[in-house]
Amino acid sequence: MENFAGLMPAFSDYNQSKIVILPVPYDTTSTWVKGADKGPDALLEASVALEWYDIETKTQVYLHGINTAPPVTGKTKPELLCDEVESRLLKIISDKKFPVIIGGNHTVSIGAFRVMAKAYQDLTILQLDAHSDLRKTYEGSALNHACVMHRAKELCPITQVGIRSMCDEETYYYDQNRIFFAHEMLEDKTWQRKALKTLNKNVYITIDLDVFDPGIMPSTGTPEPGGLGYYEALYFLRAVIESRNVVGFDVVELCPNENNKAPDFLAARFIYQLLTYQFKKGSV
Repeated sequence: MENFAGLMPAFSDYNQSKIVILPVPYDTTSTWVKGADKGPDALLEASVALEWYDIETKTQVYLHGINTAPPVTGKTKPELLCDEVESRLLKIISDKKFPVIIGGNHTVSIGAFRVMAKAYQDLTILQLDAHSDLRKTYEGSALNHACVMHRAKELCPITQVGIRSMCDEETYYYDQNRIFFAHEMLEDKTWQRKALKTLNKNVYITIDLDVFDPGIMPSTGTPEPGGLGYYEALYFLRAVIESRNVVGFDVVELCPNENNKAPDFLAARFIYQLLTYQFKKGSV
């Protein structure tokens, strides 16, 4: 795998880096379009084309060091996969580094939820996603990617943004004060302020790329019409980062298309921009 952003060893060594990217190329529990296991490679390959200087903040977050960790591989059973992610992430945060997980389908986030809920009191898990992912079980597994937010809700409060698809079963599990449906967001210009009010002091962010409009992000396993624009999502998360203690995030469900590299680069660019906001204070 490529180093994120093509960084040279001086800025990607684990011991010297404040940021760690953990690739998790996992696709076993995907239920429609396959290929999310190729997402981390595609994202890292596209990230080599990133400019390191950020125009908006006039900073260069790579100078804080961004290590690309060895990927989590060889785990086909979701139970083993989640355990391994949990173990790897625990080491990263124990070393006081800021974690970013890149998937892989949404199952890869469950191990992260477990670690963060144990490590941080007063935590909210903030989900950006087209799907509510609140099924209790799906296709015989409680760790299916369609169940990921049900598992999160068992650990701490959750806030859900951009939702535009769910089944009848899931309507019994969502909190109407903590879910922001895409069709309502279109009409309600105050949704960002309302969503921010639901967040506790500490926030872990999980981003399923199908939260974006498929016009700009067609490369996902379960695309849905509608969705957020790039800057709409970005500036909402900037407000989250500026007002809360964001303890890490993941970006999942990139299902790359060999003939269209733009979505791969969008995912890489989005990660770099979020890291830029996260490390803006004291950046050089």
